[in-house]
Amino acid sequence: MSLVHSVWRAGIDGPLPTVIALHGHGAHGMDLLGLAPLLAGGRLLVICPEAEIPLNAQGGSFTWFARQGEAQRTPEEFERVTGVVRAFMDEAVPRYGGDPARVVVLGFSQGGTLAYRLGLGEPARFRGVAALSTYLPEEAIEHAAPNEAVAALPMLIQHGTADPQIAVERAQQSHALLLAMGAQPDYREYPMHHQIGAASLGDLSDWLERVLELPPR
Repeated sequence: MSLVHSVWRAGIDGPLPTVIALHGHGAHGMDLLGLAPLLAGGRLLVICPEAEIPLNAQGGSFTWFARQGEAQRTPEEFERVTGVVRAFMDEAVPRYGGDPARVVVLGFSQGGTLAYRLGLGEPARFRGVAALSTYLPEEAIEHAAPNEAVAALPMLIQHGTADPQIAVERAQQSHALLLAMGAQPDYREYPMHHQIGAASLGDLSDWLERVLELPPR
């Protein structure tokens, strides 16, 4: 496949409801996999692709976007990576027994910017977008589907009020922009830093059960 990745597959018959989990800057393909048994009672297929660009020679730390001089990324680089992740999903979901009609894209921090771009660009493809400790990038706004399509996409935004890396005000601004685009996000703040806490994890699990239409446990 095009990207190194890790997989959690529920031990039940498929096709399985699926979460594509995109890690943040400086993390790796195993970073979010530990959430899998805690989400929806472990009844999901969770696929965690790893970014292509290493941050050090020893490995273990990756970023999604190649830097261009002083710029964090260019619009062209953002679109290139979006295409790579989209192609990876096309192959990985059916390969591991996922249900292409029940896919949520989840992103933490830098990975959340990609989750926004993928979900808003093709809302009919996903059951939902979970944006954790992140912000809405310009590329996602520029390439978003029409408002009526965006309005039908379930979205969960979670952010820590004490986040030192991405201030909570950026999440609040993102929420306001999404409302103007027709979206109706489930927006939640927590007394935490740049992380996934126990309370936010529980809310995320409940939300996934709803949007993926899982039967009661």
